[in-house]
Amino acid sequence: MQNFQGVGVSPGRIIGSVRQMPKPVSEPPSGEQLAAGLSPEDAVAGLKAAAQSVHDELKGRADTASGDGKAVLEATALMAKDTMLLKSAAKLINAGSSPERAIWEAGASVSEMLHNLGGYMAERATDVLDVRARIVAELRGVPAPGIPSSETPFILVAEDLAPADTATLNPAVVLALVTSGGGPQSHTAIIARSLGLPAVVAAHGVDSIADGSEVYVDGAAGSVTLEPGEEQRAAATAWAETSATLAEFDGNGTTADGHLVPLLANVGGAKDAVAAAGLGAQGVGLFRTEFCFLERDTEPSVDEQAAAYKAVFDAFPGKKVVLRTLDAGADKPLPFLTDATEPNPALGVRGYRTDFTTPGVLERQLEAIARAASESEADVWVMAPMISTAAEAGRFASLCAAAGIKTPGVMVEVPSAALTSATVLREVGFASLGTNDLTQYAMAADRQLGPLAELNTPWQPAVLRLVQLTVEGSAQEGNNKPVGVCGEAAADPALAVVLTGLGVTTLSMTARSLAAVGTVLKTVTLEQAQELARLALSAPSATEARDWVRAKLPVLEELGL
Repeated sequence: MQNFQGVGVSPGRIIGSVRQMPKPVSEPPSGEQLAAGLSPEDAVAGLKAAAQSVHDELKGRADTASGDGKAVLEATALMAKDTMLLKSAAKLINAGSSPERAIWEAGASVSEMLHNLGGYMAERATDVLDVRARIVAELRGVPAPGIPSSETPFILVAEDLAPADTATLNPAVVLALVTSGGGPQSHTAIIARSLGLPAVVAAHGVDSIADGSEVYVDGAAGSVTLEPGEEQRAAATAWAETSATLAEFDGNGTTADGHLVPLLANVGGAKDAVAAAGLGAQGVGLFRTEFCFLERDTEPSVDEQAAAYKAVFDAFPGKKVVLRTLDAGADKPLPFLTDATEPNPALGVRGYRTDFTTPGVLERQLEAIARAASESEADVWVMAPMISTAAEAGRFASLCAAAGIKTPGVMVEVPSAALTSATVLREVGFASLGTNDLTQYAMAADRQLGPLAELNTPWQPAVLRLVQLTVEGSAQEGNNKPVGVCGEAAADPALAVVLTGLGVTTLSMTARSLAAVGTVLKTVTLEQAQELARLALSAPSATEARDWVRAKLPVLEELGL
């Protein structure tokens, strides 16, 4: 029995067979020539056969997929037979290039051309690069990149998952996610929580586990056990039985003594909002508006935005919906708004700061929000990301007032905003702590990097102290402004108790976490939550803070959380 320790990011205890994610296809060497004895005609025929195989495999997967995944697979399958791509590669083969090098260079040229055309054609540029990698893999006789295709359920092990990989991730087949890279706030972690899949990240050495090996994954403890024994099997069976008790949230976030802590959902569009409402969310604590802007070369119109926002608002009539204005920049670049040449985009012109360099986009978005709010029954609050100073908060509040928005607020994700929350909150009506970025900036640790996973956790006492300072600042000088948490920290039931003890007024999370958080909150009084908050703040490390608090919450072990 061999154990691999990582960071647990989504609870669950499950046993299954491993399927390793194929390694990315490496670029064929520059100048690679046709193999001796292989004629250009035979090489071109082999390339076309490989392309046809890729097309057929993708088309077959598309026929059994649905929604966005089906659309992605169908578009990629079509690109595998693209005449321009194959003719460009054939020309290079006839000039002496190997088939692998020819399709690689042809793919780069076609992708660049499509990107330059903009609009829908630019969206196909990524499909070309995916296809060329698949054709190279077929020519080499190695597994294609991406999530393995399987008719039987498996535990996916990978270095990390790219956003594009998740388009074909089927939670009915993938039982759990394990990665050797990534961190607690990585894309993989967020996807796992949204799909309700047990997940462990930053588990060094898991890439050595052979395909087909049976493993036990504990997404709460962050452990992966090879060749599980009876103890692990019993735990997996118990999880399957007790997880049914976490299937529903009664729509009433409260502690054992009746202290109200509304549990809200993080959503990215109307589909998410409808699903969250169905799972009992008491409102929306984070409406990410980027979905209207991503993969576009031009700014969406006010009419387009208003229609999209109203669709979310309409899912929560009479309830609070907190909308975050466009958070472009860093890992979400937009060609019409952000500078792709910034040397350090995480610390660059992103979020609210884009209004400094491209004025007008924010004001038009606020106009669209106000219009949608006026046509909806939702209680719409609006907050700006990446606010650093009271002056920025005041200017944003004035922009909201000019647009007719009644409740402006700020995201607290820059440490300076936490440290000066008393003056920042004097300018606006509320604050919401974005713990993902707050942790990254407080600890100077990129949240995507596996080697920094130990630093990049909101259990860090320094991060908890920033949360406490924000809450304390909100109560100074008669402010008494609500302070919520909308970062991934709120989805951790143990940390949710600590945040409640620190005085946070609302918790917003992926909708699938509502039931677990609600269940655990109901087992503690407000006074007990405050005691646990003090305990976490006194810990010398994030690991001890987490362990000390969890030891005081036996319900977590009982429920496999």
